[in-house]
Amino acid sequence: MPTEPTVSGPTRSLPAGRAAADVLDELRALRQADAPTRGGRTFAYVYDAGLDGLDELAAAAYTAYATVNGLDPTVFPSVARLENDLVGAVARLLGAPGAQGTFTSGGTESILLAVKAARDHARAVRGITAPQLVLPSTAHAAFHKAAHYLGLEAVVVPVDPVGFRADADAMAAALTDRTALVVASTPSYAHGVIDPVAEIAGAAARRGVLCHVDACIGGWLLPHLRRAGREVPPFDLSVPGVTSLSVDLHKYGYADKGASVVLYRDAELRRHQYFAHAAWPGYPVVNPTVQGTKSGGLLAQAWAVLQHVGEDGYTALAGRVAEASDRLLAGLRKIDGVRVLGEPAAGLVAFTVLDGPADGAPDLSLLLHLADEMRARGWYLQPQLSFDGLPPNLHLTLTPATVGQVESLVEDLGDALVSARALPPVTVDPGLAELAAGLDPATLGPDEVATVLAFAGLAGDAGLPERMAPVLVLLDALPGPLKERLLTEFVGSVFHV
Repeated sequence: MPTEPTVSGPTRSLPAGRAAADVLDELRALRQADAPTRGGRTFAYVYDAGLDGLDELAAAAYTAYATVNGLDPTVFPSVARLENDLVGAVARLLGAPGAQGTFTSGGTESILLAVKAARDHARAVRGITAPQLVLPSTAHAAFHKAAHYLGLEAVVVPVDPVGFRADADAMAAALTDRTALVVASTPSYAHGVIDPVAEIAGAAARRGVLCHVDACIGGWLLPHLRRAGREVPPFDLSVPGVTSLSVDLHKYGYADKGASVVLYRDAELRRHQYFAHAAWPGYPVVNPTVQGTKSGGLLAQAWAVLQHVGEDGYTALAGRVAEASDRLLAGLRKIDGVRVLGEPAAGLVAFTVLDGPADGAPDLSLLLHLADEMRARGWYLQPQLSFDGLPPNLHLTLTPATVGQVESLVEDLGDALVSARALPPVTVDPGLAELAAGLDPATLGPDEVATVLAFAGLAGDAGLPERMAPVLVLLDALPGPLKERLLTEFVGSVFHV
């Protein structure tokens, strides 16, 4: 009879083995501490279509393809079929004749690939060796990440401080002979407003510069809003001068994360996205995306969800998002001291809270107290801190599942604001702010960082405090580089062994 293998060493690196039911029970128990992803009370990070059976369909499709390797479509030809179907659907919705694209793991990867393609195109076609990336200040942080990874200089252009849209004239003035790519958002994440794509793309075309439209949020929603009867300005690859576009299917396509598509005006431009390497003794490598080996499961579930919901289904869902937005905006505008920022156009709403009457100034302490009070009532609204003269705010992502929650949300918001106004203001000691302004993040040692994190209430072992207002008020007062260093160290303290 076989004997149990001998385990060398004093301890095991893995458990001896557990029953499948016990493992699943523990996973379900761990989920209890998370914000709910269904039901319409978490207004960030999740997109809930509110359709019965959609989650089960996505899970079954993923399972069917979980072991398929998307690295080589010549070995797994179904991968090419699914991707061609899916990217073709996106291109027909957002493209122009000849548009080509790639399925990716999410908006960050789509943006990274678009920036890489622009960089390599600028090098090959225009001889640019020190490329620049021109961005409105509201462009997603993923563009700064791409610039950091790929060695581009990010040129940031302030936006209109009232409407929060990119300033097309200022963007045009920022273009130089080194500009590889200029960016517009539809909509920008922070405020949910649509940049003037046609003007920005036209200026880029006149200078021979590529133009990327970040439609990660609006790319799937806006065309269906138009089909539902809403007015939507042109923003896609049909606009002269737009050369690439990103759209996330795990947002308003309601696929599971991560699922995104990056589109290009033609295959020649897409070619610059690819990485190929044959100068090694292994198999010849051609990677369309950052990833090499990847499960076919995410592609399969996105394909299945799009096939199931269909054009009429997405149009109906877009109508529900628009309905939720209309009702929420009307409710917010009736609450004294609340000001909606800009003209939200695609499922995202940002509002601030004033320190007095309608002409008052945004009150950061009150706003963050409000966020805490709403969380205590079972709602998650995403705080966004002040930046470059733009006001702090609370950010909401609306989905079809939020339609039935709007009235309850607005009612709780009014009550929570009363409670928040009764709380003492949270302030930052001026001496501490002055001290922080003089710190060099690059020279801080581990002990100094740990001390500042503990003072800020971000000691990793202790977990997050119940109320985040004191933490966020302090972060808002810190210089950007110090804020980034502390947040990096905090996240590093959360993920530890």
